[in-house]
Amino acid sequence: MQKIVRTTARGAVVLIVVLALFSGAMAAGQTQASMGNVVKLSGYSYVGDSVWLFLTGPNLPQNGVALDNINHPADQGGATRVDVDADGHWIYQWYTGAAGGRLDAGTYTVWVADGPADRSHLSTVEYSTISVSLSAPSLTAGTSGGSGQSSEPPQAGSMDLSSIPAGTSVVVNNVYKGMTPLIVGGFDPGTYNVTFSHFGYARLSTPVTVQAGSVSEVNATLVALTGSLFVNTTPAGALLTLDGSAAGISPATLSDITQGNHTLNVTKEGFVTQNIPVQITTDQVTTINIVLFPSGGIGAAGFLPSTVAAGVLVALLFAVKSSRK
Repeated sequence: MQKIVRTTARGAVVLIVVLALFSGAMAAGQTQASMGNVVKLSGYSYVGDSVWLFLTGPNLPQNGVALDNINHPADQGGATRVDVDADGHWIYQWYTGAAGGRLDAGTYTVWVADGPADRSHLSTVEYSTISVSLSAPSLTAGTSGGSGQSSEPPQAGSMDLSSIPAGTSVVVNNVYKGMTPLIVGGFDPGTYNVTFSHFGYARLSTPVTVQAGSVSEVNATLVALTGSLFVNTTPAGALLTLDGSAAGISPATLSDITQGNHTLNVTKEGFVTQNIPVQITTDQVTTINIVLFPSGGIGAAGFLPSTVAAGVLVALLFAVKSSRK
């Protein structure tokens, strides 16, 4: 049995969560059970007549799902509502084998809140959590040897996957597992091909060896896909800023820019500042030529430079004279 207590800033007890297993075992800091077991959750709440439960874990939506139906997202009103009796006591029996779909082996978190919530809205409620590790049920068969011992299948192992940047998609042996940071369990001992992919970064694949009953940790650092930008201005000598960071003086080649959209700022004393959107393509040099307008010219106050204005006036006079002939 394990108790988790949350208190408000005033020190009043809000939630007491008591967990017991109809079938399973307790481990240090974590509850273990086989899929198909009934996990009995109960506790006390002194702030209302209901508590709401939702579940997060391997291959489930980030914001959680209902315990009684994993196809019902918690952020769409899917938290499981449980009544609190007159004494403030509540109880819920979680049957892990009938949750609207098949749960994968791995470590899950049960969230108990004093109001409707999901993982992205925990700031609006008081809550407690309990960690439950579910393993696949096993069937042992074998023959006794001379020592009287029987053969048993090896324990499953798991992977603890993290990456830079976070939110990277993970595929294990061509099967999508979710996004980092991620813990995935239920692997038979052996070597697996793990692929990390994220927009704007080069895909990374690596072999990962899983041992029975152990966790294989993988920390992947992806390499950003980049290109270059050549900036030429007329006149030269303009100060260049890319996405708010100083980038040099024109003409200049800016290297190692991540692919995608960026904003180039071009500034020169006596000329109109320009903000120009640019798009960078991986392994390519994007060239941009910029003509700067003198301050007070067409870009600043709506007036043409004096030399251009004179030329326009002559052209207009010529056009008027030609029309009178």
